[in-house]
Formats: sequence, structure tokens, C-alpha cells
Amino acid sequence: MATATKKKAKVTLQPLGDKVVVEREESQTKTAGGIVLPDSAKDKPSRGTIIAIGTGKLLDDGTRGSLQVKKGDRVLFTSYAPETITIDDEEFLLMSESDILAVIE
Repeated sequence: MATATKKKAKVTLQPLGDKVVVEREESQTKTAGGIVLPDSAKDKPSRGTIIAIGTGKLLDDGTRGSLQVKKGDRVLFTSYAPETITIDDEEFLLMSESDILAVIE
């Protein structure tokens, strides 16, 4: 008897325009005093690493404006802005470049 195996295909995200895909950094599991935090008490950090960028904002003259950030940049972003996307049990954030507040160097 033959069985069909389902091969998991790797999904890639290609954001459009001035959108970026960010992987959020892990939240702290312990306080400075050593208290272990449950998942419900953890703050979702508003920083992460850019894993994909779009082609840039479409300008009035038909050209594309380049993005100020690049793949691999660690960034701070507004906490209310990102759209959460889950792919293969991994969580990613999709946001506009304007929602990024700073690049961490």
C-alpha cells in the first residue's frame, strides 16, 4: 500500500511598495530581579529584524523611491501599526516603512 507524503514548501513573503516584513524579537522571560514571567504577562517588544522589503513607494512621476531600511536591519517600530502574519507556525509583522521609528545600530 502506497502512502502519499506531503512535502512542506517554504513560503516566502515579498512585500509590495513601501511595506516591510519584520521578525519580532523575543520578549523577556525574566525580570531584572529574576522573576519568571508567564506568557500572559510578557510585553510584546516593539523591535525586530527586517527580513524582507518592498520595491519602494511609487512616486508621482512614476518612479520608485528607495527605502531607508534594508534587509537585516534591527528596527524599533510603533506597537499599534503592524499586521501580524503567521506562516508555518512562525509569526511575522507586515508594516509600512513609515511605521518604523529608528534603526538600531
